[in-house]
Amino acid sequence: MSSDRLRLVRYRLEEPSAHADEVRVGLWEDDRVVPLESTDSRATTLQRLLEEPDLASVVRELARPDRAVALESVRLLAPIDNQEVWAAGVTYIRSQAARMEESEAAADCYERVYRSPRPELFFKATPHRVVGPGEPVRVRSDSHWSVPEPEITLVLNSRLGLVGFTVGNDMSARDIEGENPLYLPQAKVYLGCCALGPCVTLAETMPPRESIGVRMVIQRHGDSVFEGTTDAGRMARSFEDLIGWLARENAFPHGVFLLTGTGIVPPSDFTLEDGDHVSIEVDGVGELSNPVRHGAVEA
Repeated sequence: MSSDRLRLVRYRLEEPSAHADEVRVGLWEDDRVVPLESTDSRATTLQRLLEEPDLASVVRELARPDRAVALESVRLLAPIDNQEVWAAGVTYIRSQAARMEESEAAADCYERVYRSPRPELFFKATPHRVVGPGEPVRVRSDSHWSVPEPEITLVLNSRLGLVGFTVGNDMSARDIEGENPLYLPQAKVYLGCCALGPCVTLAETMPPRESIGVRMVIQRHGDSVFEGTTDAGRMARSFEDLIGWLARENAFPHGVFLLTGTGIVPPSDFTLEDGDHVSIEVDGVGELSNPVRHGAVEA
């Protein structure tokens, strides 16, 4: 990672202390986390910080290098407070083909949306359905064909300004969605259906967007069972186009995360199993890793 890249994290201290449960906001620098502290409310939550007009300057102002802690001594959390999570579909040619494979009865609708000026946009998750680094993503107990979808994720403030990027995993039950397109919410929205992290990289410190690479590795019993790569240059739609459509007739007073679609799709005979491990890396952000759990939510 570039040393001048500004990566914001939500975290808790791992070591036992009177404030161990406190959620903090910090600046991730290589092998340490620098807390962001202020006498006012700017650094109280990541959401509030992302509203700052001159975000990079504020981050540097609030950084307390003298109070930095080792990365290994903190637990990184999903970088989300009260924001909604939305997602775009059929933004890469590979995802269009995958949707058509899984849904023969309505295959032409995915061809039409790929060519249409209006993109596919759908609600994905509320914060309590989102997991962070190292936490389990879930496969629904009523699905027998589910896959992860690695996605460059836009971080937008309440003014719909693109302030940062993170890594997203849009878990999808392909069999449920393929049975009927109207089942999309059930295929996409459930507990543990989305992972975000490990940080939010400020937009102005990201690599050129057309060269942002995405890589995914799925491991099973320690062995790689699927690997794939793509990059933002293969997207059929621009980030600005997706943001513009999301903003139509809508408002997001707390900000919003927008997953921008996937160009990496496992073969049609592949499905996630309990105990698998999914690692997704996005250039400029880092790697988001999650174990997979299959089955009903434990009480």
